Amino acid sequence: MAGRCGAVGAGLRAGLSLPCCSRWLRGWHPSLGPSGARWAHAGAAAQLHGEYDAVVIGAGNRAAYLQQAGLRTAVLEKRHVLGGAAVTEEIVPGFKFSRASYLLSLLRPQIYADLELQRHGLRVLPRDPYSFTPLLEDRSPPRSLLLGNDMAQTQQQIAQFSQKDAQAYPEYEAFMGRMVLALDPLLDAPPVDTAALGKGSLLQQLRNLQTLKPLLQAGLALGRQLPRYYEVLTAPISKILNHWFESEPLKATLATDAVIGAMASPHTPGSGYVLLHHVMGELEGRRGAWGYVAGGMGALSQAIAQAATARGAHIFAEKVQGVWERGAAQGVVLQDGTEVRSKLVLSNASPQITFLELIPQEQLPKDFVQRIRQVDTRSPVTKINVAVDRLPSFLAAPNARDGQPLPHHQCSIHLNCEGTQLLHQAYTEAAQGHPSSRPMIELCIPSVLDPGLAPPGCHVVSLFTQYTPSVLAGGRPWDEQARNAYADTVFDCIEDYAPGFKASVIGRDILTPPDLERIFGLPGGNIFHGGMSLDQLYFARPAPSCSGYRSPVPGLYLCGSGAHPGTFQCSEQGQTAPHLLLCSLMQAYVHEELFAWSPLAPGRSRPS
Repeated sequence: MAGRCGAVGAGLRAGLSLPCCSRWLRGWHPSLGPSGARWAHAGAAAQLHGEYDAVVIGAGNRAAYLQQAGLRTAVLEKRHVLGGAAVTEEIVPGFKFSRASYLLSLLRPQIYADLELQRHGLRVLPRDPYSFTPLLEDRSPPRSLLLGNDMAQTQQQIAQFSQKDAQAYPEYEAFMGRMVLALDPLLDAPPVDTAALGKGSLLQQLRNLQTLKPLLQAGLALGRQLPRYYEVLTAPISKILNHWFESEPLKATLATDAVIGAMASPHTPGSGYVLLHHVMGELEGRRGAWGYVAGGMGALSQAIAQAATARGAHIFAEKVQGVWERGAAQGVVLQDGTEVRSKLVLSNASPQITFLELIPQEQLPKDFVQRIRQVDTRSPVTKINVAVDRLPSFLAAPNARDGQPLPHHQCSIHLNCEGTQLLHQAYTEAAQGHPSSRPMIELCIPSVLDPGLAPPGCHVVSLFTQYTPSVLAGGRPWDEQARNAYADTVFDCIEDYAPGFKASVIGRDILTPPDLERIFGLPGGNIFHGGMSLDQLYFARPAPSCSGYRSPVPGLYLCGSGAHPGTFQCSEQGQTAPHLLLCSLMQAYVHEELFAWSPLAPGRSRPS
């Protein structure tokens, strides 16, 4: 289901101070394997040159593409661990966690192929079945809903609750599939540059009109069904699902993908798009599939880093203090005062960090700064990583006597999802500043398919939970007491579905929205760098005057989740994971600045 990015507080139950990013750091070298590393100091002259053609703030795939185009490129990562939110960290000794982002799907297939990520060590573990929703019922045993790639088996599962829904489900899947096929190309095309339309010479205007082509093609592909698909983009997901289905467990399970990572209820207009965004992913040729990365999400970041360094890019973990610009971006300034010159600066950081922290406010138009400040970055997410000494045994699907994993253990396990009204109630509590008393929980156990993440017989459990407000009612802080109180609520809920879970816990690590912001740079804890509502998408992301990845500062470009298409990196900030913006789009947009001196332009000379 949805590829979530979340994060974890710090330490087990106590706070864990993060190492300073100006310390000695880990960097990748093409001669080393996926888990190999070389230690080097980012400020050392022998390591970090004083001038590059392009500097990327924050890790991602852009460096590999830019370097391959012949541009001398450096990547400067904020933390001591490369990968943004797509990292693997051993929080509890012997247990390796995907600490923030934890599922992969929105990595575009062409990036996977272009960068030869499989050759650089990336191995993806598909899940089938992929969704499990146990119920709390008086009957024994309680029922559950298991969804997988086998349509006949999935229909049998749905038929427990409604024969009508079982018959409608294939048609629903086909309906959503047609919409994905029509809109998916928009993820690989720059948004329409509305500011450029009608400006410049006739030739420039014709070129600008070409940006409308993908949008027009999407409309033509949807054809006469366009009004129905328009409703999916604008209506509450509850309205869309009510049209197709009658059983609450099925509707609530599907609705989780419409509200995941969003401070929104299933009854919130526009929540249908968030669901669509999550079924746009692809994994090894299967649409809408999500899988685990062998070795944790950090292995994805390592593979991308390997691809970049193999092409000659330089990667350093070093905190960036600001963007060096005098009328135009000329490089970056590190925390120790080191200036790194660059003709281009690409920021994978959020628009809020890029424009409100890295650049002096007086250098930006006041109306632009105001728009960036007004971007909705509210987040409902608290991520809890848990080390356990045995698999949870659910009342609806008890473990076998030998304790070995069953098919549902590999799934995204949805708890407190008996009905959409439960999700709405959880949202309502958070909207009033209170952590949900019965939160929506997505529980994943990646060690079922990747046993090397935990000691023998033990497992790592990822809990992506909603809803928790970024700011508590009355201005109360998210201190250790508040963190643990909420985590206890989550664990009590899991105990209701799987008695004995709390007794299996060896350690836990909690990240509330403020923790996600502090550690991973997610504004407000938002895994998308900003809400995925229609008023903050496409040519309005992050602002109409900045939708084409350009910024008001010449030579400075956005390339993270805060720009179109908004795929998350947890920052899918990740990279955030993961989700990742195609660097090829970036190249298309910086083409004007690069073409005069790019090695790809024969006969052109490089300016001094």
